[in-house]
Amino acid sequence: MARVPRAFVLHDHRKPRPHFDLRLEENGVLRSWAVPRGLPDDPSDNRLAIAVPDHHLDHLTYEDADKSIADIGTWEEHDRTERRMLFTLHGRTGSRRYALIRTGEGWLLHLTKEQPSDERG
Repeated sequence: MARVPRAFVLHDHRKPRPHFDLRLEENGVLRSWAVPRGLPDDPSDNRLAIAVPDHHLDHLTYEDADKSIADIGTWEEHDRTERRMLFTLHGRTGSRRYALIRTGEGWLLHLTKEQPSDERG
């Protein structure tokens, strides 16, 4: 059974303090995390991810004076437990695999060592 691609957006949000918002489409809403330092670009550099309330799907393309789209595309889930979600973002410039890891009350966003091959050529 083929899965329908689900959308994601990474917002560059400049207020109240500069941060990024990672939003993953799931069950008709955008599950959202504020990521103060942005997505990690090295597997040894985990980033704090703060779960925030779900957003409506119209936030996929929402921009204003304080919020712009840093990346947009689709995402696929590979594995999920209560403490970890492994997924790949397929964005404008390629694909990157991440894990969201629950740490007590918070989350860490981790770039996995094993990355997908770049199917875009």
